[in-house]
Amino acid sequence: MERKHMSAFALYKTLSTDLPPASKPSLQVADKKKRKKENGANKVNTVKAQLKPERKKVRKKLLKSAKKEESLKGMTEEEECVNGDGEALDALLADLGKVNNSRERASKLFQWLINPIPAKSFFRETWEKKPILVQRKTPDYYKGMFSTAEFDRILRQEDVQYGVNLDVTSYTNGKRETHNPPGRALPFTVWDFYESGCSLRMLNPQAFSSTVWNVLSILQEQFGSMAGANVYLTPPGTQGFAPHYDDIEAFVVQLEGKKHWRVYNPRTEDEVLPVLSSANFDQADIGKPILEVVLEAGDLLYFPRGFIHQGDCLPDAHSLHITISSHQKNSWGDLLQKLVPAALEIAMEEDVEFRQGLPLDYLTYMGVQNSDKDDPRRTKFFSQIESLMKKLITYAPIDAAVDQKARDFLHDCLPPMLTTEELASSVQGASTRWERGQVLDVGAQITPQTRVRILRAGCARLCSDGEAVHLYYTTDNSRVYHKEEPKSFEIKAEHTDAMEFLIHSYPKFVTVGSFPCDSADDRIALAELLFERGIIHTAEPL
Repeated sequence: MERKHMSAFALYKTLSTDLPPASKPSLQVADKKKRKKENGANKVNTVKAQLKPERKKVRKKLLKSAKKEESLKGMTEEEECVNGDGEALDALLADLGKVNNSRERASKLFQWLINPIPAKSFFRETWEKKPILVQRKTPDYYKGMFSTAEFDRILRQEDVQYGVNLDVTSYTNGKRETHNPPGRALPFTVWDFYESGCSLRMLNPQAFSSTVWNVLSILQEQFGSMAGANVYLTPPGTQGFAPHYDDIEAFVVQLEGKKHWRVYNPRTEDEVLPVLSSANFDQADIGKPILEVVLEAGDLLYFPRGFIHQGDCLPDAHSLHITISSHQKNSWGDLLQKLVPAALEIAMEEDVEFRQGLPLDYLTYMGVQNSDKDDPRRTKFFSQIESLMKKLITYAPIDAAVDQKARDFLHDCLPPMLTTEELASSVQGASTRWERGQVLDVGAQITPQTRVRILRAGCARLCSDGEAVHLYYTTDNSRVYHKEEPKSFEIKAEHTDAMEFLIHSYPKFVTVGSFPCDSADDRIALAELLFERGIIHTAEPL
């Protein structure tokens, strides 16, 4: 008797209850998943051993539709380019590489992202306020950012792990499920999941795609906060995620196919610009959409954090989109969470009024159980608290709190992707090498006449902890979120003025001899240190 083929998806559903529990991720990975996933419900669901009968019918229809349309198999040879490169985006990034100022480069790339909406009016009228839609009728507008062919290449060539780099999801009959097996995600199983009607979400494409890395590393200077991305590949006629809202500003960039989107207002004032992403909602919880649209390749949809959204594929086409995200945990409240404890610590050290004892009997008239009492002592207590709160601002170390936020930002940042010219003039492209049995081009010297500048406007920052000054920098960061510890080193007191001079001189090149240091030796020593750490590059290769 001939044995029937069992798909990887069906096999997973059958065996999942027998699998040994996967080892818990490290705190670092768990934190990463919490920050980076756009759907707040990131807990892997426990799946039943058997598909429900009605779900089997749905999946058979989806599989039949997918095979009938052959939406992914009908690509031309040009679309199947291995690296997913598009000439237009390649040319744009090459041109941006010639822009002298990285902040200007970021502004130009963002303007390209949202064209034809002027960036100034976008940040004035739309940012954090309302969704906006750009329909271009230009399918190749974003070509080269990412593709299904690139997705497939990554699965074949890179170590993609379920739950860390890739999620397999479905949303059927109002139920959202995650179907992640343990271990590495290989094409044989991943594409079987896809053919069975599951959506694929790549959580950190910048770790595998140099183009996505380049785009995000540029845009992070536009936002002044981490720019992240997820890639979503959805089969025809399916939906991968339940309605939910996120804690990030979202730019949905449609790359291939099309997708039907519905966007809803925040349900209450408490959910406007939320601190955390939501759980999954039922359809009955969210009312009617304020925006309903089919995104096609080349289109863009933006919505602020707190706006509920859901997307589903039409029966006649798959969908590939990338969501570029920003401004997570970057509110005034997030800054105050760092500022207020520091201000209180300083106030208690320096002001006796903050150290005076509470009234001996305050527990008898304060607290919830006494909140309805009409007691003059309560009025006096509130007045004293108000007075201390007003006084607290005089002890607030605002610049130091901003530096704490800056340190977090630099830790979140992607490292800069160097242009050909920057590579040739930095330590990463130095020509020192082993060749023909000997070391060549060793011992290139930095002199007082050498012209240098920092690699990017935001790649390095001086921060003080009250005792020492440290230089934090991004050039040694990983393309994987928080894979490395924050990069910093202590700056000698005699070098702080020179470091400020370098940072504030950007984008101009300045000679090492112009550093405001006490001696020529100090100038050379600082320049060599910064060059070896990859923080500065020279106007001409050494």
